[in-house]
Amino acid sequence: GRASPPLAALSQVLRLERSRRTAIVFPLQKLERYLAPGTDTAPFRLFQPGLATLQRAEALFRSDRGHPIDYVSSAVRMDHAPPPALPEVCFIGRSNVGKSSLIRALFSLAPEVEVRVSKTPGHTKKMNFFKVGKYFTLVDMPGYGYRAPQDFVEMVEAYLQERHNLKRTFLLVDGVVGLQKTDHIAVEMLEEFGIPYVMVLTKIDRASRGLLLKNVLEIQEFVKENTQGCFPQLFLVSSVEFSGVHLLRCFVAHVTGNLPTVEAS
Repeated sequence: GRASPPLAALSQVLRLERSRRTAIVFPLQKLERYLAPGTDTAPFRLFQPGLATLQRAEALFRSDRGHPIDYVSSAVRMDHAPPPALPEVCFIGRSNVGKSSLIRALFSLAPEVEVRVSKTPGHTKKMNFFKVGKYFTLVDMPGYGYRAPQDFVEMVEAYLQERHNLKRTFLLVDGVVGLQKTDHIAVEMLEEFGIPYVMVLTKIDRASRGLLLKNVLEIQEFVKENTQGCFPQLFLVSSVEFSGVHLLRCFVAHVTGNLPTVEAS
């Protein structure tokens, strides 16, 4: 298998000096110091696990003989989906939001897992199921918007409504451009179905600090004013620099019931 990239493991991140370490593990907190005085910082620190919890979560994403991480199957219809035996999370987002790249980053400690990253946006036409040992399943959904599969709406709506083992939906939003019209449609669908979800801002390495802060504050305000099912904390990630990837692994482990209670650091 391929070697894991640098900073994919927490042990590598912990060797960095403190401010760089914080920027990688808690990228949202790094932005906090640039907020105007009096800004509500509670949504920046709702999920703030300590090191031991982050390490326990990472162990789930590290494959070995007794804990295989495998691509299971793909499906275009719900009757082709694997049985809903384990807690499940799914990742949805616009076609070029960097979904497959993020899933590859999450699974970077199991380099034998084949997550195809297409050079052509909108390449994921099926629901792809990945099984993480006996603990949970992660589902890569087709992208919406540009070049979405024709039956996208039927496929995704059926999945969201029928998959009773679904614990959380991760809605990916491009950190450079912020919420788009198609993202609003996805939010409306999740709200209508009463599905608990969380927003993940991708490609944060491509956004200037000012632009990222503007998008974060606008989306936080949108979540507060217009949503009921969305977790109030945003997750910021870069699949290139691994910023936010360790924290997101921990949140996935948490929502699938695979961590003891998460203590604050």
